[in-house]
Amino acid sequence: MRSQSRHWVGARLIGLNKPHGVLSQFTDAQLGRQTLAELVPVAGVYPAGRLDRDSEGLLLLTDDGRLQARISHPQHKLDKSYLVQVEREADDHALAQLRAGVLIDQRRTRPAQVRRIVEPDWLWPRVPPVRFRKSVPTAWLEVTISEGRNRQVRRTLAAVGHPVLRLVRSRIGPWRLGDLPNGEWRELDASLLK
Repeated sequence: MRSQSRHWVGARLIGLNKPHGVLSQFTDAQLGRQTLAELVPVAGVYPAGRLDRDSEGLLLLTDDGRLQARISHPQHKLDKSYLVQVEREADDHALAQLRAGVLIDQRRTRPAQVRRIVEPDWLWPRVPPVRFRKSVPTAWLEVTISEGRNRQVRRTLAAVGHPVLRLVRSRIGPWRLGDLPNGEWRELDASLLK
């Protein structure tokens, strides 16, 4: 029996550090919004999953449909990690709720891994900048989930009282954003996925 990683031999995999405001698609029906076509001039690759227009960070693109499904389909439970700036300091109760799973659309999310962090010093400035309110402090969290419901990180954090101000995906399965500059892309090793 062939190992799973051999399925990906010859598959092209690209990691993009998607900037805020860019759609996770190559065309825009509404016209005028920035798309992947302006950042990744590579024919035949498509996003493996999505990252909302107002989110930033690691987006994977591939030319292999099986690899695309393996990365993006929730049944495979591929972990995704996010660096998240939220309104207010997250207390232990809020973190416990996230770790237990949060009710969204009458369905409980899988438990998240979550911890408080300091703002990463390597993060690029967001354009446009996050709006700050003098009366509302902010905090940073690292959140890891193993499912991908629509806007799940934003919705679960809002449900526990911490609206998201900035969301940067830092990891998908074995692939990390690392030092990839904002708006740039590079080839990745698809065989890292077992």
